[in-house]
Amino acid sequence: MNEALQFATTLARQVGQLLLGYFQTGWSSYQVKEDYSIVTEADIAADQLVAKMIREKYPSDLILSEELSPQLTFTEGNVVWIIDPLDGTTNFSLGLPLWGVSIARVQNHHPDLAVIYFPVMDELYTAQSGDGAIYNGVQFQVIPPVKDQTAPFFGCCSHTHKEYDVRVPYKTRILGSTTYNLCAVARGAAVLGFEAVPKIWDLAAGWLLVQEAGGVIEVYDGPSLFPLSSEIHYARQAYPTISAATPAMIAKGRDMITPKRDGTGRAKFNQSSA
Repeated sequence: MNEALQFATTLARQVGQLLLGYFQTGWSSYQVKEDYSIVTEADIAADQLVAKMIREKYPSDLILSEELSPQLTFTEGNVVWIIDPLDGTTNFSLGLPLWGVSIARVQNHHPDLAVIYFPVMDELYTAQSGDGAIYNGVQFQVIPPVKDQTAPFFGCCSHTHKEYDVRVPYKTRILGSTTYNLCAVARGAAVLGFEAVPKIWDLAAGWLLVQEAGGVIEVYDGPSLFPLSSEIHYARQAYPTISAATPAMIAKGRDMITPKRDGTGRAKFNQSSA
């Protein structure tokens, strides 16, 4: 494990311990943001810790994070850390255990390392460009769907069925964490994944994890996730995303998931304003 990946892994565990302190007390004040998602006191504290540690270790690197740094002044050659300090905030605020820390580093326009940590379950996922995906110290790969697979599931977000016509013939699971859904696809637990309104910090680490596990992940429609741009207000830009083990399953998923239309024939949902 190289120095940067070791740093990110240690940081994810530190942030996880901080969040567990809030989680175990059962109290964390929250506010509702303009996109109707919530932000808790724990989110802010975790984001502050991440920013402090990165700036101390890599003072010339940039940070793009959900709560404190949602925009970039980006120039060619910048290294950028993309952080979701608490993915699954609603689960966290309700006392549900499925939430985690997501850290990705972007170099040369694409993620080159990723660390995802779910503290309550002590699940650690790491990936490094060209080196594969690792779960709790063991390398793994996606599992292509087979005809007699037992109870395959389709992982999606709560917006999916509101904004899309879904004809997926698998059991649906809404787990409340974009990052965990991507981990489930990478490990082969989910046969197909779809997120209707994720932001870049929800996706960056899981994006690399799925790819390094041998899977396929794509923006369903709209602008590409990478390269990064100073012209994008990332808190306002959604990236509907589809993921699966194989290109064939991605193509099948696109046929089974289509945007709902209004009376004019246009898609009802404006992804850029999510």
